[in-house]
Amino acid sequence: MTYLVFDEHAAQYDAWFMDNLNILTSEVLLVSAILGQPGRTLSIGCGSGLFEDLLRRHHGIDIREGIEPSEAMAAIARKRGMTVIPGTAEQLPCPDAAYDTVMLNGSPSYIDDLHAAFREAHRVLRPGGHLVVVDVPAESSYALLYKLAAALGSWDHPVLRDVRPATPYPVEFAAAAHWRTTGEKVAMLEAAGFAGFEYMQTLTRHPLHSDETAEEPSQGFDRGDYVAIRAHKV
Repeated sequence: MTYLVFDEHAAQYDAWFMDNLNILTSEVLLVSAILGQPGRTLSIGCGSGLFEDLLRRHHGIDIREGIEPSEAMAAIARKRGMTVIPGTAEQLPCPDAAYDTVMLNGSPSYIDDLHAAFREAHRVLRPGGHLVVVDVPAESSYALLYKLAAALGSWDHPVLRDVRPATPYPVEFAAAAHWRTTGEKVAMLEAAGFAGFEYMQTLTRHPLHSDETAEEPSQGFDRGDYVAIRAHKV
């Protein structure tokens, strides 16, 4: 139940993004680009609804339906105009073939059984629908730093003194995550019945510099610290 950390530290999630606005802007640009015109969309692990609010206000992408296991996060998302149903990605409280797009943005690393989550996403998608998976891949610079900080128990360890970002991601969230490589996620998606993969990425600078300016997304997954996968329901 990795989501429990968000009940305990919900306020820290948005606060970290407010302290790293260029990172937030870069990530929102990536999500907007990979979504395109998504139709009826379900956001699994919508958290505080921060991304959905920014997508709606700045990019004309209106996502109002979310699933969120953390009640503290869901309460914030509801204040932002979302309809949030309590639930987990592994057992979606949703009917079959109800959505054009299912989005997991930032949530895959906090899902215990990602295989089950992808199977559930496949179930609730309409024929020809798309699953959008966006996250920090395990092989990225950020994930390596996060894993090191979690192992050390603090960002203040001397090993991290000169390489950590100025305002690092809360160590509680880093320690709770299941970091997975892009390849691992693609293999799970294929096993769940998805194909036709498309990739986009952002945060291609070292974590020390990624908040200096906002970044436009680029194609691929070979150098980004935030990577989006768009998969087609077969």
